[in-house]
Amino acid sequence: MGKTTTGNHGSKETEIAKLRTHFPGAEKSVYMNVAARGLLSKETRAAVDEYLDTHALGASDKPAMFKMIEQTRARFARLINAAPDEVALTKNISDGLNMVAASYPWKAGDNVIIVPELEHANNFYPWLNVRERHKIEVKSLPGADGHMPVDAIIDAIDSRTRMVSVSTVSFSPGFRTKLEPLGAACRKRDVLLLVDGAQSVGILDTDVKKLKVDALATSTQKGILGFYGMGFLYCSKEWAERMTPVYLARFGVDLGDLNEAAMAGEKYRLMPAAKRFDLGNYNFLGAVAANTSLKQLLDIGTPAIEAHVVRLTRRLADGLLQLGLPVCGGPSGPHIAGIVSVGKIGKGHDASEDPTLDALYRHLSKNGVILSIRRGMLRFALHVYNNDADVERVLDLTRAWQSGRSKVA
Repeated sequence: MGKTTTGNHGSKETEIAKLRTHFPGAEKSVYMNVAARGLLSKETRAAVDEYLDTHALGASDKPAMFKMIEQTRARFARLINAAPDEVALTKNISDGLNMVAASYPWKAGDNVIIVPELEHANNFYPWLNVRERHKIEVKSLPGADGHMPVDAIIDAIDSRTRMVSVSTVSFSPGFRTKLEPLGAACRKRDVLLLVDGAQSVGILDTDVKKLKVDALATSTQKGILGFYGMGFLYCSKEWAERMTPVYLARFGVDLGDLNEAAMAGEKYRLMPAAKRFDLGNYNFLGAVAANTSLKQLLDIGTPAIEAHVVRLTRRLADGLLQLGLPVCGGPSGPHIAGIVSVGKIGKGHDASEDPTLDALYRHLSKNGVILSIRRGMLRFALHVYNNDADVERVLDLTRAWQSGRSKVA
């Protein structure tokens, strides 16, 4: 995992400050939109350019590309404290979630528990599909004032519950889920805990063993600071080997050292653990980017990244609250991860039902702050490349906007 035992808090903050200079986007704007997509570092861009140059010249080395894939798999495994063979390479989060949902041996009458109002649509529709295909029950629970209702989820688990699917940090408003007690309850009842790590992996320290998470899907364009079109699926060896992939290709079959196109007859053995979910040739370009950015994250260590991001996020949340803005969740507390949402939970995507918040959004955007609007709320999302000056800039711009409105009034 991305833990480190060397150095102290001060030295890590110095490393983080130096790393910020490797992200051109962080210097050109106040970038607080990693919940949508992260920034690329200079090193990631250089690695991608090198790959493209090699490809353009027809000098690609396929064995070297496969070696890079396994290095990328291993780096992601280290980031979340998993074994490399417990990691499959996917297209995105929905691909990973569907691999688990579709491969599980459901029986009619089984059930899965979800909390739709706090999830992205891609952690909702797969379960409706499973319901139609296998005649299971989808238990949809309400959120608790924007928080994942962990106690209610645990209470809802019964003898037919086979899976619980939640986000580590909710799509909106971006609060942490208390995974440890949920993981322990699921483990005790032999229920698979599947999590969407979109808003946490690469930003928060994530230890799937400690959290007792059985499967985790994430993508590379957000906290991992790579591209769209690539993701990872962690699935514990115990659970992966209880499932048969719905789709099967050569890389999911264990043929030892035979070449990638080899066939060895009709009798076959699946790859161990999650590697059985690998399909076809990989997104090598996406893997080149992720391989580089994962190294940068691991070099700093996710405990230090989380401490840095949470400190800034708390400062931003409390600062906006002091300015009278309706910060979702109120004063910063244990629910804070790397996201601050402002407003009331609604339905707007890229626009708010509140004209005042829309006006503030336009003011911030005009002045170089990159953020988003989700579920009707302004969403500020921070990562390792943000700093105190970014937070102060947002607060200063908000004060100026408020002052201008008061003068007009």
